[in-house]
Amino acid sequence: MKMRKSAIALGLLGTLSLSGCALFGNPPGQAVGKVLDGPLSGMTINVASKNFTEQLLLCEITAQRLESQGASVQRTCGMSGSSAVRSALTSGAVDMYWEYTGSGWLTHLQKSETITDPEQMYQELSVADRKNGIEWLSPAAANNTYAVAIRSEKAQELGIATVSDYAKLANSDPGSATFCGAAEFLGRDDGWPGLKDAYGIDLPRDSVAELADGAIYNAIDLGNPCNFGEVFATDGRIAALGLTVLEDDKGYFPPYNLSLNIRTEKLDENPEIEVLFEPVSALLTTTELQNLNAEMDISGKTPVEVADSWLTKNKLK
Repeated sequence: MKMRKSAIALGLLGTLSLSGCALFGNPPGQAVGKVLDGPLSGMTINVASKNFTEQLLLCEITAQRLESQGASVQRTCGMSGSSAVRSALTSGAVDMYWEYTGSGWLTHLQKSETITDPEQMYQELSVADRKNGIEWLSPAAANNTYAVAIRSEKAQELGIATVSDYAKLANSDPGSATFCGAAEFLGRDDGWPGLKDAYGIDLPRDSVAELADGAIYNAIDLGNPCNFGEVFATDGRIAALGLTVLEDDKGYFPPYNLSLNIRTEKLDENPEIEVLFEPVSALLTTTELQNLNAEMDISGKTPVEVADSWLTKNKLK
């Protein structure tokens, strides 16, 4: 992999010198979505994502980054659920999407071994999945792990700071421990079922409500129909709504670092993609994604607008 990166980097430097910064430049006022000349001219690629805010943004960032380098991009943003997007990738129906290392390890590869070190998980995952024709590009620092949250005032009232505290509450006062989760979290081994087992949570079924991902944050803030709920660590609504994330004191949730997944066949045909997305991954920290997600969920901007502004600000288009 390192040898390939070096060769690609040299080739791209040559392209830069010949084309007047084709990699990182964009003509002033360039319209979003217009195909340019560049190192990916002539390439057609299908970019996909799951169907929540962060994934819709990543889909658009990826599409615009590729288009700025000359690629013709088909967007399949907003597919329903991890399994659907993964199946589309492995079947060749789509070519790339951003996945989380924890999801890759536990859900797609169905590994039972718990790995808490992010680098170890990435290394083992990327090697194992290559056998399936999937490449995991350089991971971002952003760790969008699952977490359990409660509105801060209620956390203080109940004296809850950790998931162990929550487990005790659930087993002694289920009416105060009501929980909201999305369908995927409630059914995943690395979600609610595993969390209950790890912490010994015994919460009656009627104290658990299934909601859409986006509705959970407001439900927690209102305390209706739940005081606690599943959240994503990079979601901008955590800070905006003043929610408290409970400490995962038993280290149950594995790391969920972002990595752009691409079919090996497509990357072999267009190896420049690997270098093109290294600066994107390097900039995607947990805090950065919280801020970008908040621009959409709190300020009401579209993924197209936020992606265009972010890429332009960072001279990536």
